[in-house]
Amino acid sequence: MSKAERPGRARAGKQAGDLAGDGTGEGTANRGGEAGREPARLAVRKTYKLYIGGAFPRSESGRSYAVASSRGDFLANASRASRKDARDAVTAARKAFGGWSGATAYNRGQILYRVAEMLEGRRAQFTAELAEAGTKKAGEVVDAAVDRLVWYAGWSDKIAAVAGSSNPVAGPYFNVSSPEPTGVVAVVAPDEPLLGLVSVIAPVIVTGNTCVVVASERAPLPSITLAEVLATSDLPGGVVNILTGSAAELAPWLAAHMDVNALDLTGVADEGLAVACEEAAAENLKRVFRPATTAADWSADPGTRRMTAFLETKTVWHPTGV
Repeated sequence: MSKAERPGRARAGKQAGDLAGDGTGEGTANRGGEAGREPARLAVRKTYKLYIGGAFPRSESGRSYAVASSRGDFLANASRASRKDARDAVTAARKAFGGWSGATAYNRGQILYRVAEMLEGRRAQFTAELAEAGTKKAGEVVDAAVDRLVWYAGWSDKIAAVAGSSNPVAGPYFNVSSPEPTGVVAVVAPDEPLLGLVSVIAPVIVTGNTCVVVASERAPLPSITLAEVLATSDLPGGVVNILTGSAAELAPWLAAHMDVNALDLTGVADEGLAVACEEAAAENLKRVFRPATTAADWSADPGTRRMTAFLETKTVWHPTGV
């Protein structure tokens, strides 16, 4: 064999190895396929489930919808929650409320900090999902979401001092006002699928409330990945429940639910839907938080407004000298 023949034979041998899948290449074909090739491997497409009571059930309706990237490529299927799923989520949130609201503020802060740690550990996955959803500078958004959780964790044992007060009264009494959690809060999350989502969940739960969240219909995948983070953190099951599907379908039922104590309409852009939810919420005097605009700057300092929106103030009179 001449030296000139050897490179050609070596290349031919490598190509044959690649086709046979012998470990020298990807093995995209074999002897039995058409013209020596087999079809490309089909990816296993994931169907994302709901997050209710610390578990991941399928929608009882069996419905799902396709989630596409910002380029229009198919990414996965997401469950389309029904009214029954919403009722189950409220039941789970109510069951978890006693233990969560009774936990010390310091303990709630520790748990939120642990969630931040877990989110940081899955930074690459969140970055990829946000990039597919069309988020610019996705890595920076993930970092901001982690920082937002840490920020709210720090407020856990301080918000009572800021929102409460000792009131001067004309009489021999101590008069003290103290904030307490409202109860079960239904949240329609904004279309900003991670930082916005964290920014509406964290202030609700850090103050002792539990919540049912309707995730972004357009980009639900980061919300379910966040649910996986919550499920593997120290957060008790039922404190946060995440539903995917149509806000137009779910929000009115949550607004009318008599065991929901407050409503956050941040993610409702439709004026008619927002008004309908407010009217339904009036039936049992729910607190309603409705921002002036849905185009919020989620990178801005959030302040304490979202925490105090879901706190009830209890005022106690006690005679002095007793």
